[in-house]
Amino acid sequence: MDSLHAFNAFMRAAEARSFTVAGRQLGVSSSAIGKAIARLEERVGVRLMHRSTRAITLTAEGARFLERCRRIFSEIEAAELELAQTQGTPRGKLRVSLPLAGMLMMPTLTAFMQAHPAIALDLDFTDRLVDVVEEGFDVVVRAGAVSDSRLMMRVLGSFRLGLVASPRYLAQRSTPRTPADLAGHACLHHRYATSGKLEPWPLRRGPGEPDIPVAAVANTIEPLIAMAEAGLGIACLPDFAIRRQLADGRLCAVLAEHTEHEGTFRLLWPSSRYMSPKLRVFVDFMARHLFAQ
Repeated sequence: MDSLHAFNAFMRAAEARSFTVAGRQLGVSSSAIGKAIARLEERVGVRLMHRSTRAITLTAEGARFLERCRRIFSEIEAAELELAQTQGTPRGKLRVSLPLAGMLMMPTLTAFMQAHPAIALDLDFTDRLVDVVEEGFDVVVRAGAVSDSRLMMRVLGSFRLGLVASPRYLAQRSTPRTPADLAGHACLHHRYATSGKLEPWPLRRGPGEPDIPVAAVANTIEPLIAMAEAGLGIACLPDFAIRRQLADGRLCAVLAEHTEHEGTFRLLWPSSRYMSPKLRVFVDFMARHLFAQ
């Protein structure tokens, strides 16, 4: 068992290139990780890592040993999952990171909790780009491109940004026909919580057109929906957040022929040969229900 602990410490440190990160993942100090690896090197009689004040790198022997460790722990994980699956109901805590706009996904998340009461969701809403592996998340929901080779991915669905306003507002202020017409309107903007910058409106605009005015700003989507419904101005919102309002006429599309945007929501989770039952049912449920019409 001591050997398994040492193998695990080595594998975590090798993958993270950091004793500190490995210690955080295993709940021990970085010095404990270093000592465990030093004892392992002494026992096998081979240097596995080069250490410096800046980083750690693997020796050729260390790289081969890392692959062996991965196979060992993959088999252990497979055995544990087989046993867990014989118990039937997926259970346990599932740490999930979602963007701030993910608050609008709560109906789907609530339905998941009702369908799987033995799974305790630990939800973290943030627009910060979290490190899924280092920060210990089981799965994250994100929009945008994926470039981390440590992660697996499944597409949830696509969405579009579009300009909307209430019929009352448009009756009072008239409907803009071109992007230049927005200069005479109350425009409600979303500010990115992480950068503080206003989210650009995806309009096809000609050179020299006036800037889009700012009547109000919010760093989450829900207040913009409420302000638009109340007739306070024109907002740029994702279609998945306002489908009901568009369907029942509380909001109307504006300048649709001048708007060009498409984004994709994805689920991302740490790469592994096997998925835990709780993660598998979460991924399948969200993929089936989040963008269901």
